[in-house]
Amino acid sequence: MSLMGEQERTDFNDLVRGRRAELGISLRELEARSVDPEAGERARFGWISKVEKGRPTDAPPPALLRALAVGLELPLRVLQEAAAAQFLGMTSYVWSEDRTTRVLAARIEEMSDAERRQLADIAETFARRRARSEGATG
Repeated sequence: MSLMGEQERTDFNDLVRGRRAELGISLRELEARSVDPEAGERARFGWISKVEKGRPTDAPPPALLRALAVGLELPLRVLQEAAAAQFLGMTSYVWSEDRTTRVLAARIEEMSDAERRQLADIAETFARRRARSEGATG
């Protein structure tokens, strides 16, 4: 049973199912790849299958989230936010349907100040180009 009782959201389930499909790997392959680098705990086939099928599960513990982050090749924070949304009803303000904004925000924490400035410059360049093209067509 989840912490919220009746599970209303499926953020975590959808993330795991969708990302595994994007990677083109089987449940068994995901199980083999999903090992927590700190505790050595593995995400088990049966549990992953339950998650993907939307069957009730408890909120995953930190070691399981770390294992899945490795197996799904995603920043840990993306999995934490999806689990918090589904199991605790929390809302993230960094969100996009295709996960790009969430992954970008999580990766930013790994960047140096100089790398963040470069990324901000890239974003500004895109914004200026979009404004110019909208001005030309509008």
